[in-house]
Amino acid sequence: MLSRSRPPDAAIRAFLARQAGRQLSYAEVGCTGAGGGPARPPAGFDVDHHRAVLGRGAERFDRAVEALRRWAQLRLGWVELCYPDAPLEPGVTVGILVHVLGIHWLNACRIVYTVDEASGPVRRFGFAYGTFEEHGERGEERFLVEHDERSGEVAYEIFAVSRPNHILARLGAPYARAVQRRFARDSMSAMRRAVAPSPRGEPGPARSP
Repeated sequence: MLSRSRPPDAAIRAFLARQAGRQLSYAEVGCTGAGGGPARPPAGFDVDHHRAVLGRGAERFDRAVEALRRWAQLRLGWVELCYPDAPLEPGVTVGILVHVLGIHWLNACRIVYTVDEASGPVRRFGFAYGTFEEHGERGEERFLVEHDERSGEVAYEIFAVSRPNHILARLGAPYARAVQRRFARDSMSAMRRAVAPSPRGEPGPARSP
C-alpha cells in the first residue's frame, strides 16, 4: 500500500484486516529457526544477520524482553508499527509503515512463532514474522534477545531471509538492500536506548509505559 501521505488509521486497519485472512507469501515458514531449531534459509534468498551487545546481567535482559514486547526495535522515526499494542502471539497481523523517498509504504506481516526460553545457561526471548503477498519483500525476520548467564552478556539480534517481491523492490534492489541495512543499524540503536539505565539510576526506557 503506497501513498504520498500517511494513510489514515481507518485505511490502515482495513488493510490489515484484509491481509489477516490471506496466506503468507513463502512456503518455508519457520525458516529463521522456529522452535529453537537451526535456521534453514531457502535457496535464492538474501540472508541478513546482525547482532549487538546491550550490556550484562539479568536486569538488562529483563529490560530487553520488555522492549521487544513494546516493539521498541521498530520505533525508528522513519518506521512505524501499526500498532504497538499488538501482542507477541503467533497469528497476530501487524503493519510496518515505512517512510522513504517521500513515500509512505505500508506492509503487513504475521507473527509465525515466538521464542521464550527461560531456563538453561542461555535465556532467549523473541519472535519472527513473515510476509504477505502484497509486501515489498518476500521472507521472514526474527528478533531475539538473549542472556548468557555464564558470561552475563545480553545481546540483541536480527536474523532475516528475504528477496524482492514488489516490482519496485525488484527494480530498486540495491536501494532496497541499503534500506534493510539502515533498518538493522537503527534497530540496534533503538534497542540500546530502550535498555539503557537512566543517569540517575531510575528504571530505563524499557520500563516506562
